[in-house]
Amino acid sequence: MSFIRPEARVALMKWREVLIGFGVLCVGFWWASGGGILRWIGYAVLIAGAVLIVSGIQRARFRRGAGGPGVVQVDEGEVAYFGPLNGGSVAVRALSRLVLDGRSSPAVWALYQPGRQPLHIPVNAEGGETLFDAFASLPGLKTEQMLAKLNEQKPEPVLIWAKDDRRLS
Repeated sequence: MSFIRPEARVALMKWREVLIGFGVLCVGFWWASGGGILRWIGYAVLIAGAVLIVSGIQRARFRRGAGGPGVVQVDEGEVAYFGPLNGGSVAVRALSRLVLDGRSSPAVWALYQPGRQPLHIPVNAEGGETLFDAFASLPGLKTEQMLAKLNEQKPEPVLIWAKDDRRLS
């Protein structure tokens, strides 16, 4: 028996990093208000809490819920998608383009690797939140721009990242 409503549990899980960062920030304020060496440790903990909050907000904005078609796994730089109709895997290092395609419902991430068919992953696929770290590791990817495009929900393909920066305008 759970004492937390399912909707509240979903909201808490979506914002879990922000809540943890807030807790760390509070501990940092408490320690920084003391004296001696604990004050300096408190300042370091304050910085760590602020970093957790900022990265937690980005992760929460990236999450689109669960229950979508298929399952995503990211393991050692390899993104694998197991869908009801298709699936496959791509190496993050070998990606040439990352596109957000809003023509379908839900929108899909299209991961392009040279010599292979693009891998289409619904934004709400189970385990899709693990894509955030995989995408963040792409050189030159602007996380805030990616999150803004994800929230715009345009009904057309939008280039998020390309290996050749001249293709992005």
